[in-house]
Formats: sequence, structure tokens, C-alpha cells
Amino acid sequence: MEEKTVTVPNISCGHCVMTIEREVGSLDGVASVSGNKETRAVTISWDPDATDWVVIEETMEEINYPPAP
Repeated sequence: MEEKTVTVPNISCGHCVMTIEREVGSLDGVASVSGNKETRAVTISWDPDATDWVVIEETMEEINYPPAP
């Protein structure tokens, strides 16, 4: 398992966090997604054999919540 915490500047409310958790969490290989609206941080755990970080990042961009560089 790999884990990464990223800042997502577009998070402004609980709905934003729920959207990210639902969409990213539905990807194959993603074990958990946890967001915090106050810090705008999202922590994602995934199986690198099942999915690649690039796929996770692209999904976040598609739903308009791209991680900060």
C-alpha cells in the first residue's frame, strides 16, 4: 500500500470532501480516501499494483479538485 497526502485548494465545504472521497474511492485499488475541509488536505491510500498515482490525479482533475503541485 502507498499513501499520499495532497493539498486541494478548491475544497471549500463538506460537499467538496464527500465528492472527492466518493469519486477517488471508487477507483480500483484505492483503499481509503480521507479529506479535511479546514486544512484542504486529502490523504489517499492505494495499491500501486492495481492503480497508478497518475490515474488518481487525473480523476481529481476531471472532477475539478486537482491537487496542488
